[in-house]
Amino acid sequence: MKQALIVQGGWDGHEPKEVSELLAQILRGEGFHVELSDTLETLADEEKVMSMDLIVPVWTMGSITKEQLAPVLKAVKNGTGIAGCHGGMGDAFRNETEFQYMVGGQWVAHPGNDGVHYQVKIKQSQHPLMSGLSDFDVCSEQYYMHVDPAIDVLAVTYFGETEMPVTWMKHYGKGRVFYCSLGHHADIVAMPQVTEMMRRGMVWAAEREEEQV
Repeated sequence: MKQALIVQGGWDGHEPKEVSELLAQILRGEGFHVELSDTLETLADEEKVMSMDLIVPVWTMGSITKEQLAPVLKAVKNGTGIAGCHGGMGDAFRNETEFQYMVGGQWVAHPGNDGVHYQVKIKQSQHPLMSGLSDFDVCSEQYYMHVDPAIDVLAVTYFGETEMPVTWMKHYGKGRVFYCSLGHHADIVAMPQVTEMMRRGMVWAAEREEEQV
């Protein structure tokens, strides 16, 4: 049975507890054993973190110590997957540039704040993680992000003529990284399209490269 660790906390405005429960439910539906934690000190247990197939941070802003972050970076470099959404992973630990490098991007603005109507367009409709999904509309925060040009972009939105990644995948060492900028509140994570992207992305991230035929 695959092991997943969800660590939730940080800014309460993103409903970390509710989002964590939704993501845990998705993972349990895929046969994962899920451990939920509300303290970053859990991450300081290197043996535990290294034993995980998947780490899911749901921790907007906040700060993390070197002793807490180092096991995460080491685990992902060695093959543990990491996946998350919105500020819980894309705006976590603003002072930790290595964490941002691992994620592949960092939030910088959401013009119009919450309640912006915009479209999410599937950029790679033939990709296994996006197959069968269609473009959809959302009313939420529209994340403008600084992004690593090396990410593999799966879905996008637009700020005028500017294309902005919404969903992407990448590698950090041997580990798989999946991110989706949607999820300001739990009701957005619960949208069928977002739930499905997160389901596929988390399952993909938890697969180690040697498991592939």
